[in-house]
Amino acid sequence: MNPSKGLERQPQTERKVASDRWDIPALLGGFSLLAYMARTNVSIAAKFIMPEFGLTQIQMGQVFGAFMLSYAVFQIPAGLLGDRFGPRAVLAASGVSWGILTVLTGLLPGVLITSATAVVGVLLAVRLLLGAAEAAMYPVAARAIATWIRASRRAFGNSIVVSGMAVGSACTPPLISWLMVHWGWRQALYYTAVLPVLLAIAWWIRVPGRATYLKLVAASTAQNEIGGSGLHWITLLFHRNIWLISFSYFLESYVQYIFLFWFFLYLVDVRGFTLMNGGFLASHPYVFSMMAMPTAGFLSDRLAQSWGKRRGRCTVVLVGFLSSAFFLLVGAESPNAYVAAIAISLSVGLLLSTEGTFWSTVTDLSGEHAGAAAGIMNTAGNLAGVASTALVPVIVQRYGWLSVFISSALLSIAGSAAWLLIRFQENPPNESAPAEAFIQP
Repeated sequence: MNPSKGLERQPQTERKVASDRWDIPALLGGFSLLAYMARTNVSIAAKFIMPEFGLTQIQMGQVFGAFMLSYAVFQIPAGLLGDRFGPRAVLAASGVSWGILTVLTGLLPGVLITSATAVVGVLLAVRLLLGAAEAAMYPVAARAIATWIRASRRAFGNSIVVSGMAVGSACTPPLISWLMVHWGWRQALYYTAVLPVLLAIAWWIRVPGRATYLKLVAASTAQNEIGGSGLHWITLLFHRNIWLISFSYFLESYVQYIFLFWFFLYLVDVRGFTLMNGGFLASHPYVFSMMAMPTAGFLSDRLAQSWGKRRGRCTVVLVGFLSSAFFLLVGAESPNAYVAAIAISLSVGLLLSTEGTFWSTVTDLSGEHAGAAAGIMNTAGNLAGVASTALVPVIVQRYGWLSVFISSALLSIAGSAAWLLIRFQENPPNESAPAEAFIQP
């Protein structure tokens, strides 16, 4: 196949194609939601697991940390698998694995294994395996978007995927809690274990196989900065742009994880909200994110077409990061608790609105190695989560919450500045990927 030949007839062919494969980002958004559910269900079940087996908070913390460790370690290997074997097989296997491991989380402790020491060991093993299985979610999803959504629409496509995480963040805790109250923690896990398996089956049916995937990748990588040249994926580790975008994503994730883990406690302990009101307000950042992420993704694509990739993508990130820093400082300084809660929620929503731009840009830069590059970037993001959870309590204890907010605002500003140094390979305003990549298989 001659990529230049495909590009020459692109405008005529593109008019004949009804749309990109938008069922793919929709399914990936479902995977994103269910991945978050599989990730967090044991943290909610811990309220029942700890007293049943006499486990301490330290032991449960080790169980939680086991997931984060393997999830971070397997980001790049999962991306490489997605690049080599295609998103269809890798994500289908991943989804089935989530279901099986969720069942084992309920089945092994207390049913097959009863001693407290053995229960901890089993939970550690299951969570390590779950982290490895879930590591495929976002790198392979980015690979899928890069394959079946044209370059001019990828920020919006990726924003749909990441929006699933926001929906899961807002809806999973009350759903799992309700199931556990009515049927018990084991049954709640069994019921939710069915969902990723069903979605994996739907994914396998809808998504083309490896042969079609390889054909589309070969047709579309010539336009990308790194891909299409036959270079080994290891080259990505030494590429300036990959370092810059990963550094920026590290800072974005560091700030994001602060509010993922500590916002509820801040609202209750510092701002004086009740447990019920605090829980309600703690979901607001993700409610705002549901609206902000697809909107910003759409704008990112439109601006990249109109102004070029550098100006278009950078504008969305700069506005998102800088306005996030502004609202964060407003919330930190406000004497009114409700104003503070809403301002901080807006700050988090604006920060997360840049996610689609991050994922689309890293795949645009890396071409045939899109999964590996996305894995590198997400490894940086997860390392930021480890750093954030370790440092924030120390900063709060020594300097107070205001220092946390000010440092987070400064990190957001630094993260936006990194984008000014990224070098984009600009395409003409109406140029998209080769037409062959968008013919419905």
